[in-house]
Amino acid sequence: MPALPPRLGRVLIEGGVVVTVDDDFTVHDPGWLQISADRIAAVGSGAPPPEVRQSVEHVIDAAGAAVMPGMVNAHTHLFQTLFRGLADDKSLLDWLRDCIWPGAVHLDSESARLAALVGLVENLRSGATSVVDHQYVHPEDNDGVDDAVCRAADEVGIRFLLARGWADRNYEPRLSEDADVVVERTRRLRRTWRDHDRIRIELAPLIPWGCSDQAMRTTLAQARQWGVGTHVHCAETAAEVAMSLDERGLRHVEWLEQLGALGPDLQLAHSVWLDDHEVDLIAEHGAVVVHCPVSNMYLASGVARVLDMRARGIPVALATDGPGSNNRQDMFEVLKTAVLLQKIHHLDARALQPENALSMACRDGARAFGLPDEIGALEAGRKADVVIVNLDTVFAAPVHRPASALVFCSSPADVTHVIVDGRLLIDNRELTMIDERALLTEAGDAARRVFTRAGVESRLTEVRR
Repeated sequence: MPALPPRLGRVLIEGGVVVTVDDDFTVHDPGWLQISADRIAAVGSGAPPPEVRQSVEHVIDAAGAAVMPGMVNAHTHLFQTLFRGLADDKSLLDWLRDCIWPGAVHLDSESARLAALVGLVENLRSGATSVVDHQYVHPEDNDGVDDAVCRAADEVGIRFLLARGWADRNYEPRLSEDADVVVERTRRLRRTWRDHDRIRIELAPLIPWGCSDQAMRTTLAQARQWGVGTHVHCAETAAEVAMSLDERGLRHVEWLEQLGALGPDLQLAHSVWLDDHEVDLIAEHGAVVVHCPVSNMYLASGVARVLDMRARGIPVALATDGPGSNNRQDMFEVLKTAVLLQKIHHLDARALQPENALSMACRDGARAFGLPDEIGALEAGRKADVVIVNLDTVFAAPVHRPASALVFCSSPADVTHVIVDGRLLIDNRELTMIDERALLTEAGDAARRVFTRAGVESRLTEVRR
């Protein structure tokens, strides 16, 4: 595997439309951005000052392009890269039983690493420089899958939060763990990656119906002792909420409040089926919601109350969800779908605007990732996580409104450069750290091995490369 490229040092990006996504949503058209090592040094309008130009070692010409913060994909499942298209036209619970569980129990460390590599490259190509992976596959005879996924993030160079998933009841037995096992395995994983500047580990109960109250209390207390967050699926489908009411007499957010889980360190993935009281509780405790509009439509789960949540000041990040229920990790598709879904749901063309979607993907995503002051905007002092998107195409030009062009017109094909932590990971559309074609071949072979062991019928298409 090729090594990561070194940091560029002192870099100037000039000539493009700089969409800062700062508090005022400042747009410099044209503008410039200066990077020094792993940080943004300065941002400005027009031409860069002579002293800036003279001080840099590299210049990137962004004429005809938008320069924007790297987006945060705040909820995905990277192992599902090997599962694309296997479970089309199924509801969530059928999808789990018929597709995910049979294959996931046969995932090994190398297959997980390859799946993560493909999925992380996909994220980079769609403008996501930070990813939260809700990684809940831990076969009983292999506790090295998490480490393999982190190694993939290390190799690719992306900013990465592994939300270490678990379930201890009502779940596939070969993927279930009790709380003591979860804590011990996570402790070992944290020890391995504790000194890494881009990779972090938190705890992530999988689903309310799969987690006992006592195990939740144990892992919540441990997460807070470590000073990390907790990530959980919440109210994704009406059926799951009904299950909670039948068993516990509580809706999902009410249950989490009873456990003492609600707080700024809690990320609630999906949160589709919330009532007014639950929205109030989330707002009161400052928890973060992660909205997955494409996946919610794919599984026919419903439409999240995004406008109500934003009106109450709740941070609403955006995410693709896993490739098993999307089937792609394309943050530009998520941006557009998030806006259009609210427009049609409310029959209001002004329900959600492109600027709102970009702020959700960047600023609220940074909140979900746990780095609200470090990433998510192009401002001096923040991390140098930058994406350049070509707008000089028949799909976007002429550009009257840059935010609109990014949300409604752009796609991964338009991403020309991606910088993470000051390293140029995509340069003029080419990966700088990995052989993409060789990776795809290896991942295809891994998928065949997994599904052959699982006895799941799969007709992997041979793609000529």
